[in-house]
Amino acid sequence: MKLLVGNDDGIFAPGVRTLANTLAADHDVTVVCPDRERSATGHGLTIHQPIRAEQVTSIFAKQVQAWACSGTPADCIKLALGGLLDSSPDFVLSGINQGPNLGTDVLYSGTVSAAMEGVIEGITSLAFSYASFTDHHFQPAADFANGLLHHLIANPLPQPMLLNVNVPALPAEQIKGVAMTRQGIRRYHDIFEKRTDPRGKTYYWLAGEVIEDLEDQPSDALTLTDVQAMRQQLITVTPLQYNLTATNTLSPLAEWLTPLSQNKSIF
Repeated sequence: MKLLVGNDDGIFAPGVRTLANTLAADHDVTVVCPDRERSATGHGLTIHQPIRAEQVTSIFAKQVQAWACSGTPADCIKLALGGLLDSSPDFVLSGINQGPNLGTDVLYSGTVSAAMEGVIEGITSLAFSYASFTDHHFQPAADFANGLLHHLIANPLPQPMLLNVNVPALPAEQIKGVAMTRQGIRRYHDIFEKRTDPRGKTYYWLAGEVIEDLEDQPSDALTLTDVQAMRQQLITVTPLQYNLTATNTLSPLAEWLTPLSQNKSIF
């Protein structure tokens, strides 16, 4: 299989190196990653300056073709699909991210956005995150990625979609299993620290802590949220889509809008 691999932690991150080298044993792997860390950039694109890409030869296994790109994670995948690859890949993979991407994290995540760019182009895509910001033992997550990919090849999905995968920061033998999950809630208590630079000018640094809010996630729900499953030491697999329409509200909102639409004086 032909695979395109990206990330948001940058071309030198150990997570993408472990993922790409593991997959390269069985697949044709091309890596296109930001030339520096671009975490929490969401689905941003570079449109007001050029994007540059340089081949990298000293980081990955010799059979892996790799590029360092000056753009965002989404830029990397878009550039690879539109300019660097000679044919479309069978799958797009992103990660392995240093730190989890659970709940509402996916709205900000460059890891998830890189994979979503593949789905926009009609390619089934996978985003992988490792639930630790300090531990670099990525091999269990890479092995699971390889196994999941083989399962997808043998059992294709009915349509292109993004599977967002989070792996607990545990030895493989301590992981309790795998769960299909729904997106949970992961709120942050944001604090902007006011600081002063050496020239006496004020700047602000975003800090704060995570609030994993489970009150809106009923305990009797048939499907665990990704936040709940991670707390149970399970690998989480969450199907995501880029269409954000709240479809269950369309009919009631159409009725809600009717009086306004009938009021010709507003036009």
